[in-house]
Amino acid sequence: MIVLFYNRKTKNRISTAWMLIAITFVIILPFILGAGLYYKSSMLFEQNSLGDLLFSKVWKPSIGKFGFLTFIMGSVWVTFIAMLISAPICIFAALSITQYSRKFYLRIIHPVIDILAGLPSVVYGVWGIIVVVPFISNVIAPIFGAQTMGYSILAGAIVLSVMIIPFILNILIEIFRTIPIELTEASLSLGATKWETIKYVLVKKAVPGIIASIGFGLARAFGETMAVLMVVGNMIQIPKNVFDAGYPLPALIANNYGEMLSIPKYDSALMFAALILFVVVMVFNALMRMLIVRYDKY
Repeated sequence: MIVLFYNRKTKNRISTAWMLIAITFVIILPFILGAGLYYKSSMLFEQNSLGDLLFSKVWKPSIGKFGFLTFIMGSVWVTFIAMLISAPICIFAALSITQYSRKFYLRIIHPVIDILAGLPSVVYGVWGIIVVVPFISNVIAPIFGAQTMGYSILAGAIVLSVMIIPFILNILIEIFRTIPIELTEASLSLGATKWETIKYVLVKKAVPGIIASIGFGLARAFGETMAVLMVVGNMIQIPKNVFDAGYPLPALIANNYGEMLSIPKYDSALMFAALILFVVVMVFNALMRMLIVRYDKY
Protein backbone atom coordinates (compact mmCIF):
# COMPACT_ATOMS: atom_id res chain seq x y z
CA MET A 1 0.00 0.00 0.00
CA ILE A 2 2.85 2.38 0.87
CA VAL A 3 4.63 1.46 -2.37
CA LEU A 4 1.49 2.20 -4.45
CA PHE A 5 1.05 5.55 -2.69
CA TYR A 6 4.70 6.40 -3.29
CA ASN A 7 4.48 5.48 -6.96
CA ARG A 8 1.33 7.56 -7.41
CA LYS A 9 2.93 10.55 -5.67
CA THR A 10 6.05 10.22 -7.83
CA LYS A 11 3.99 10.07 -11.01
CA ASN A 12 2.07 13.17 -9.96
CA ARG A 13 5.30 15.06 -9.31
CA ILE A 14 6.74 14.02 -12.67
CA SER A 15 3.54 14.98 -14.52
CA THR A 16 3.41 18.34 -12.75
CA ALA A 17 7.09 18.97 -13.49
CA TRP A 18 6.90 18.33 -17.26
CA MET A 19 3.70 20.35 -17.57
CA LEU A 20 5.37 23.30 -15.81
CA ILE A 21 8.38 22.95 -18.08
CA ALA A 22 6.16 22.93 -21.17
CA ILE A 23 4.18 25.97 -20.02
CA THR A 24 7.36 27.85 -19.11
CA PHE A 25 8.86 27.09 -22.53
CA VAL A 26 5.76 28.39 -24.31
CA ILE A 27 5.81 31.58 -22.21
CA ILE A 28 9.48 32.37 -22.73
CA LEU A 29 9.59 31.33 -26.41
CA PRO A 30 8.49 34.77 -27.73
CA PHE A 31 11.16 36.44 -25.59
CA ILE A 32 13.77 34.03 -26.93
CA LEU A 33 12.73 34.78 -30.51
CA GLY A 34 12.73 38.53 -29.90
CA ALA A 35 16.12 38.44 -28.18
CA GLY A 36 17.59 36.35 -30.99
CA LEU A 37 16.32 38.70 -33.69
CA TYR A 38 17.57 41.74 -31.78
CA TYR A 39 21.00 40.17 -31.32
CA LYS A 40 21.27 39.30 -35.01
CA SER A 41 20.20 42.81 -36.05
CA SER A 42 22.32 44.68 -33.46
CA MET A 43 25.14 45.27 -35.98
CA LEU A 44 22.78 47.59 -37.85
CA PHE A 45 22.55 49.96 -34.87
CA GLU A 46 26.31 50.67 -34.88
CA GLN A 47 26.00 53.15 -37.77
CA ASN A 48 22.26 53.77 -37.95
CA SER A 49 19.84 55.14 -35.38
CA LEU A 50 16.43 53.54 -34.87
CA GLY A 51 14.76 56.65 -36.29
CA ASP A 52 16.84 56.49 -39.48
CA LEU A 53 16.07 52.80 -39.92
CA LEU A 54 12.34 53.19 -39.47
CA PHE A 55 11.68 56.55 -41.13
CA SER A 56 14.25 56.79 -43.91
CA LYS A 57 13.34 55.62 -47.41
CA VAL A 58 16.93 55.45 -48.66
CA TRP A 59 17.78 51.81 -49.32
CA LYS A 60 21.39 51.59 -50.54
CA PRO A 61 23.07 48.60 -48.87
CA SER A 62 26.27 49.18 -50.86
CA ILE A 63 26.95 52.38 -48.90
CA GLY A 64 25.41 51.23 -45.62
CA LYS A 65 22.04 53.01 -45.98
CA PHE A 66 19.17 50.83 -44.74
CA GLY A 67 15.94 52.81 -44.68
CA PHE A 68 12.94 50.56 -44.08
CA LEU A 69 10.17 53.13 -44.58
CA THR A 70 9.53 51.99 -48.15
CA PHE A 71 9.03 48.38 -47.08
CA ILE A 72 6.97 49.30 -44.02
CA MET A 73 4.64 51.42 -46.15
CA GLY A 74 4.35 48.57 -48.66
CA SER A 75 3.23 46.24 -45.88
CA VAL A 76 0.83 48.84 -44.48
CA TRP A 77 -0.76 49.49 -47.89
CA VAL A 78 -1.28 45.82 -48.71
CA THR A 79 -2.47 44.83 -45.24
CA PHE A 80 -5.00 47.61 -44.65
CA ILE A 81 -6.52 47.41 -48.12
CA ALA A 82 -6.85 43.66 -47.66
CA MET A 83 -8.65 44.27 -44.38
CA LEU A 84 -10.97 46.83 -46.00
CA ILE A 85 -11.95 44.14 -48.51
CA SER A 86 -12.19 41.14 -46.19
CA ALA A 87 -13.65 42.60 -42.98
CA PRO A 88 -17.11 43.56 -44.34
CA ILE A 89 -17.35 40.26 -46.25
CA CYS A 90 -16.53 38.26 -43.12
CA ILE A 91 -18.93 40.20 -40.87
CA PHE A 92 -21.92 39.90 -43.21
CA ALA A 93 -21.11 36.28 -44.05
CA ALA A 94 -20.89 35.38 -40.36
CA LEU A 95 -24.21 37.11 -39.67
CA SER A 96 -25.85 35.33 -42.58
CA ILE A 97 -24.52 31.92 -41.55
CA THR A 98 -25.39 32.24 -37.86
CA GLN A 99 -28.63 34.25 -37.97
CA TYR A 100 -30.37 33.46 -41.26
CA SER A 101 -29.09 30.15 -42.59
CA ARG A 102 -30.17 26.71 -41.47
CA LYS A 103 -27.77 24.54 -39.47
CA PHE A 104 -27.35 22.40 -42.58
CA TYR A 105 -25.47 25.23 -44.29
CA LEU A 106 -23.18 25.67 -41.29
CA ARG A 107 -22.21 21.99 -41.54
CA ILE A 108 -21.33 22.58 -45.20
CA ILE A 109 -19.50 25.87 -44.77
CA HIS A 110 -17.15 24.70 -42.01
CA PRO A 111 -15.30 22.14 -44.19
CA VAL A 112 -15.11 24.71 -46.99
CA ILE A 113 -13.54 27.26 -44.64
CA ASP A 114 -11.08 24.64 -43.37
CA ILE A 115 -10.08 23.74 -46.94
CA LEU A 116 -9.52 27.39 -47.85
CA ALA A 117 -7.49 27.95 -44.68
CA GLY A 118 -5.36 24.88 -45.38
CA LEU A 119 -4.37 25.74 -48.95
CA PRO A 120 -0.67 26.61 -49.35
CA SER A 121 -0.05 30.31 -49.90
CA VAL A 122 1.73 29.61 -53.17
CA VAL A 123 -1.58 28.30 -54.57
CA TYR A 124 -3.18 31.66 -53.82
CA GLY A 125 -0.17 33.34 -55.42
CA VAL A 126 -0.53 31.35 -58.63
CA TRP A 127 -4.26 32.13 -58.66
CA GLY A 128 -3.37 35.80 -58.25
CA ILE A 129 -0.99 35.70 -61.24
CA ILE A 130 -3.47 33.86 -63.47
CA VAL A 131 -6.69 35.67 -62.51
CA VAL A 132 -6.21 38.78 -60.36
CA VAL A 133 -3.26 40.41 -62.14
CA PRO A 134 -4.84 40.29 -65.66
CA PHE A 135 -8.20 41.39 -64.24
CA ILE A 136 -6.63 44.49 -62.68
CA SER A 137 -4.58 45.26 -65.78
CA ASN A 138 -7.35 44.79 -68.33
CA VAL A 139 -10.53 45.67 -66.43
CA ILE A 140 -10.11 47.65 -63.20
CA ALA A 141 -7.20 49.94 -64.12
CA PRO A 142 -8.77 51.24 -67.38
CA ILE A 143 -11.94 52.19 -65.48
CA PHE A 144 -9.88 54.58 -63.35
CA GLY A 145 -7.70 55.73 -66.25
CA ALA A 146 -4.60 54.04 -64.83
CA GLN A 147 -1.96 52.04 -66.65
CA THR A 148 -0.46 49.05 -64.89
CA MET A 149 0.82 45.59 -65.64
CA GLY A 150 -1.41 44.31 -62.85
CA TYR A 151 1.39 43.53 -60.38
CA SER A 152 0.40 46.07 -57.79
CA ILE A 153 -0.66 46.84 -54.24
CA LEU A 154 -4.26 46.12 -55.23
CA ALA A 155 -3.37 42.66 -56.57
CA GLY A 156 -1.52 41.81 -53.37
CA ALA A 157 -4.41 43.12 -51.26
CA ILE A 158 -7.04 41.09 -53.15
CA VAL A 159 -5.03 37.87 -52.88
CA LEU A 160 -4.28 38.55 -49.22
CA SER A 161 -7.92 39.32 -48.43
CA VAL A 162 -9.01 35.98 -49.90
CA MET A 163 -6.35 34.22 -47.82
CA ILE A 164 -7.41 35.72 -44.49
CA ILE A 165 -11.19 35.45 -45.00
CA PRO A 166 -11.31 31.85 -43.65
CA PHE A 167 -9.26 32.86 -40.61
CA ILE A 168 -11.45 35.84 -39.66
CA LEU A 169 -14.72 34.15 -40.64
CA ASN A 170 -14.07 31.18 -38.36
CA ILE A 171 -13.56 33.49 -35.37
CA LEU A 172 -16.62 35.61 -36.15
CA ILE A 173 -18.88 32.57 -36.52
CA GLU A 174 -17.87 31.35 -33.08
CA ILE A 175 -18.35 34.82 -31.59
CA PHE A 176 -21.90 35.17 -32.90
CA ARG A 177 -22.75 31.60 -31.89
CA THR A 178 -21.67 32.22 -28.28
CA ILE A 179 -24.02 35.19 -27.78
CA PRO A 180 -26.88 34.01 -25.51
CA ILE A 181 -30.08 33.23 -27.40
CA GLU A 182 -32.01 34.96 -24.61
CA LEU A 183 -30.83 38.35 -25.88
CA THR A 184 -32.32 37.69 -29.31
CA GLU A 185 -35.57 36.36 -27.86
CA ALA A 186 -35.93 39.33 -25.50
CA SER A 187 -35.40 41.81 -28.34
CA LEU A 188 -37.88 40.07 -30.64
CA SER A 189 -40.45 39.83 -27.85
CA LEU A 190 -40.30 43.61 -27.43
CA GLY A 191 -41.31 44.09 -31.06
CA ALA A 192 -37.93 44.58 -32.75
CA THR A 193 -37.47 43.15 -36.22
CA LYS A 194 -34.87 40.52 -37.00
CA TRP A 195 -32.50 43.06 -38.57
CA GLU A 196 -32.99 45.55 -35.71
CA THR A 197 -32.16 42.78 -33.25
CA ILE A 198 -29.00 41.93 -35.16
CA LYS A 199 -27.92 45.56 -35.56
CA TYR A 200 -28.69 46.89 -32.09
CA VAL A 201 -28.30 43.80 -29.90
CA LEU A 202 -26.10 41.11 -31.43
CA VAL A 203 -23.58 43.32 -33.21
CA LYS A 204 -23.35 45.68 -30.24
CA LYS A 205 -22.72 42.73 -27.94
CA ALA A 206 -20.11 41.30 -30.32
CA VAL A 207 -18.21 44.55 -31.03
CA PRO A 208 -15.13 43.65 -28.91
CA GLY A 209 -15.00 40.21 -30.52
CA ILE A 210 -15.39 41.66 -34.01
CA ILE A 211 -12.55 44.12 -33.38
CA ALA A 212 -10.40 41.33 -31.96
CA SER A 213 -11.02 39.03 -34.93
CA ILE A 214 -10.14 41.80 -37.38
CA GLY A 215 -7.02 42.57 -35.34
CA PHE A 216 -5.92 38.94 -35.40
CA GLY A 217 -6.51 38.92 -39.15
CA LEU A 218 -4.48 42.11 -39.47
CA ALA A 219 -1.57 40.55 -37.59
CA ARG A 220 -1.83 37.42 -39.72
CA ALA A 221 -1.95 39.42 -42.96
CA PHE A 222 0.97 41.69 -42.03
CA GLY A 223 3.42 38.79 -42.04
CA GLU A 224 2.12 36.90 -45.08
CA THR A 225 4.90 36.29 -47.58
CA MET A 226 4.72 34.05 -50.62
CA ALA A 227 1.36 34.90 -52.19
CA VAL A 228 1.86 38.65 -51.77
CA LEU A 229 5.43 38.44 -53.03
CA MET A 230 4.23 36.84 -56.28
CA VAL A 231 1.76 39.58 -57.26
CA VAL A 232 2.73 42.84 -55.55
CA GLY A 233 5.47 43.87 -58.02
CA ASN A 234 8.44 44.07 -55.60
CA MET A 235 9.60 47.57 -56.57
CA ILE A 236 11.43 49.65 -53.95
CA GLN A 237 9.16 52.68 -53.81
CA ILE A 238 6.49 54.16 -51.58
CA PRO A 239 3.17 53.49 -53.37
CA LYS A 240 1.11 56.56 -54.24
CA ASN A 241 -2.01 54.63 -55.19
CA VAL A 242 -3.29 51.06 -55.27
CA PHE A 243 -2.12 50.52 -58.85
CA ASP A 244 1.53 51.13 -57.98
CA ALA A 245 3.85 48.24 -57.24
CA GLY A 246 5.10 47.81 -53.70
CA TYR A 247 7.65 45.88 -51.68
CA PRO A 248 6.38 44.59 -48.29
CA LEU A 249 8.73 43.57 -45.49
CA PRO A 250 8.10 39.79 -45.79
CA ALA A 251 8.91 39.97 -49.51
CA LEU A 252 12.20 41.73 -48.70
CA ILE A 253 13.22 38.89 -46.40
CA ALA A 254 12.10 36.11 -48.73
CA ASN A 255 13.73 37.59 -51.82
CA ASN A 256 17.13 38.34 -50.31
CA TYR A 257 17.79 36.14 -47.31
CA GLY A 258 19.50 33.16 -48.94
CA GLU A 259 21.95 35.01 -51.16
CA MET A 260 22.78 37.79 -48.69
CA LEU A 261 23.86 35.68 -45.73
CA SER A 262 27.51 36.25 -46.65
CA ILE A 263 27.15 40.03 -46.22
CA PRO A 264 27.00 40.72 -42.46
CA LYS A 265 25.27 44.10 -42.60
CA TYR A 266 22.73 42.96 -45.16
CA ASP A 267 22.06 39.88 -43.06
CA SER A 268 21.61 42.14 -40.04
CA ALA A 269 19.20 44.35 -42.01
CA LEU A 270 17.05 41.36 -42.94
CA MET A 271 17.00 40.28 -39.30
CA PHE A 272 15.85 43.77 -38.36
CA ALA A 273 13.04 43.48 -40.91
CA ALA A 274 12.03 40.23 -39.22
CA LEU A 275 12.22 41.98 -35.84
CA ILE A 276 9.83 44.70 -37.06
CA LEU A 277 7.36 42.04 -38.19
CA PHE A 278 7.74 40.20 -34.90
CA VAL A 279 7.07 43.32 -32.80
CA VAL A 280 4.07 44.41 -34.88
CA VAL A 281 2.45 40.97 -34.72
CA MET A 282 3.12 40.64 -30.98
CA VAL A 283 1.63 44.07 -30.25
CA PHE A 284 -1.49 43.41 -32.32
CA ASN A 285 -2.00 39.98 -30.76
CA ALA A 286 -1.57 41.38 -27.25
CA LEU A 287 -4.08 44.17 -27.88
CA MET A 288 -6.61 41.78 -29.39
CA ARG A 289 -6.17 39.33 -26.53
CA MET A 290 -6.98 42.13 -24.09
CA LEU A 291 -10.16 42.86 -26.04
CA ILE A 292 -11.17 39.20 -25.95
CA VAL A 293 -10.67 39.07 -22.17
CA ARG A 294 -12.83 42.16 -21.82
CA TYR A 295 -15.42 40.60 -24.13
CA ASP A 296 -15.55 37.44 -22.00
CA LYS A 297 -16.16 39.49 -18.85
CA TYR A 298 -19.22 41.17 -20.27
